[in-house]
Amino acid sequence: MPQPGEDLRGYVIERTLGRGGSATVFLARRPGDPAPVALKVLNPDQRNPEARHRLERAFVLTGQIDHPHVVSEYELGPDWIAMQYVDGGNVTALTETADRLAALAQIADALDHAHRLGIVHCDVKPANILVHQDFSKGGAVLIDFGVAHVLAEDMARRLARDGGHRLSLDPARRITRQAAAPPTTVLASLPYAAPELLLGRMPSGSTDQYSLACTAVELLTGTPPFTAETADQLVDAHLHEPPPRFAPRIPGLPHAFDTVVATALMKEPDARHDSCTELVELLQRVLR
Repeated sequence: MPQPGEDLRGYVIERTLGRGGSATVFLARRPGDPAPVALKVLNPDQRNPEARHRLERAFVLTGQIDHPHVVSEYELGPDWIAMQYVDGGNVTALTETADRLAALAQIADALDHAHRLGIVHCDVKPANILVHQDFSKGGAVLIDFGVAHVLAEDMARRLARDGGHRLSLDPARRITRQAAAPPTTVLASLPYAAPELLLGRMPSGSTDQYSLACTAVELLTGTPPFTAETADQLVDAHLHEPPPRFAPRIPGLPHAFDTVVATALMKEPDARHDSCTELVELLQRVLR
């Protein structure tokens, strides 16, 4: 792994921003360029075809989406990706309910935009929503499309035909390694995973709405809607248990909150709200 002061393909490492099971994120910049970037580098024990594929896939799909609240990714390397640096941590760093609702609204708009392009994120959770330190200016940013699903078959064929990336990408986005075709499996973070993902069914925009609702519940009540001691119990809760009622145990929370959340967490995708934006607009209305 690179160390502070070292050079990685023209990026000088300044410091470590965070470490995860699969990758480490560094603050870095190119000499002479005042704007820093976040450099996500796969950990040495994770440099396998599957992890590289997810890294490449995130770069490919964010290149298809032009939205102010979707992360900008600039360059793809063999085991790393250079992307927009967002300096405020993840969305849990926001302390005001109004700011958390505003962040949810921005991410809902980004998700609906992606859905219109036939792209389902499939891993919406607080850790994948970053915020600018000056939230009123920069807002929230959705990251990590590494396990996203492309709904439109013609888009998937075009991605595969073009080697995994659009030939019309902005010249500023440099590709050092050719991106691969879309994956055939979908991964998910269990506390936020929609039932259809857990059952191996085709995801849709409603899949992201379910995960956004789980995220909203965590941000507004302190915990995601379903918790369990084991992964099997958590999967069973998503598949079979009704959403818990929060209003009776959280002072000041209106019963209408439970109604809005319950619809977003319906087991059948078609029974949920019409869009992510509708979900958040209803939450904003009942929490005024």
